[in-house]
Amino acid sequence: MEYVEKLLNGDKRTCARLISMVENNEEEAKNIIKDIYRYTGKAHIVGITGPPGGGKSTMTDKLAKELRKRGKTVGIIAIDPTSPFTGGAILGDRIRMQDLATDPGVFIRSMGTRGHLGGLSKATQNALKILDVYGVDYIIIETVGVGQSEIDIVKTADTVVMVMVPGLGDDIQAIKAGVMEIGDIFAINKSDLDGAARTQAELKAMLDMSPQKSRRPPIVPVVSSLNKGIDTLLDEIINHMEYLKSSGELKTRRENNVQMEIIKLMEAEIMKMVLQKSQKEHILEKTIKEVAERKTDPFTASESILNLL
Repeated sequence: MEYVEKLLNGDKRTCARLISMVENNEEEAKNIIKDIYRYTGKAHIVGITGPPGGGKSTMTDKLAKELRKRGKTVGIIAIDPTSPFTGGAILGDRIRMQDLATDPGVFIRSMGTRGHLGGLSKATQNALKILDVYGVDYIIIETVGVGQSEIDIVKTADTVVMVMVPGLGDDIQAIKAGVMEIGDIFAINKSDLDGAARTQAELKAMLDMSPQKSRRPPIVPVVSSLNKGIDTLLDEIINHMEYLKSSGELKTRRENNVQMEIIKLMEAEIMKMVLQKSQKEHILEKTIKEVAERKTDPFTASESILNLL
């Protein structure tokens, strides 16, 4: 309860400590999340996603500064890829946001993916809840540079900003399924470069061909490094939240996100139970050998292990 009270009172050190606890998967963290959950749901969660080198960190930095100008508090979760070989992560996104670190109205946390696919860290969901209760108005999640199927952000954020840059590929890139379908707002960063007009035209063509959403995603040209277009981008983010609330889509979107979170938690617990039981009785090891030697098949093997429950 001491943790909960401090968090509700906006204690920064408590916020940082709790996020470390959920990252380390400590048992106490789960109980604290249970205690604070009823206080969540107030912050506007904004996802910034797109290809590597698209300028997501710079855009996040400028958006946070624009929000501070407008008197809003900001939490930033910057996800960096973790090495599959060493387990380490550079966590370099913070370097581009150094001058935000001293702002008392901004909380920045870098996280490694720790092997989790989908563009986010496994601990992201719980870190969001902690920041929400901590009391920030906006939480910006900057994903790792994602591919064409890593779309976890759409199951987490209220508003997804898809960052595009000129010169990444031909117009086929603009119509590929996956990440291109999740954007609520398309931001063409580095729009002072050659090819920006073509990229914008390709995006418009893609939106014309795609199934019509109830709200057509706007396309915003931005030059983050020069702070051009950031105010317009923030206006579109605010407009999107107003639309979600007035149309009732916010409730639906958040219910869908909760459904996915519950399913993932159940999957993780079932996997943990099965592995613990099978390892305890050395059944998994024996079954793996039998499948490898073609004495049985993977379907029969998985069924036999699940029967342990």
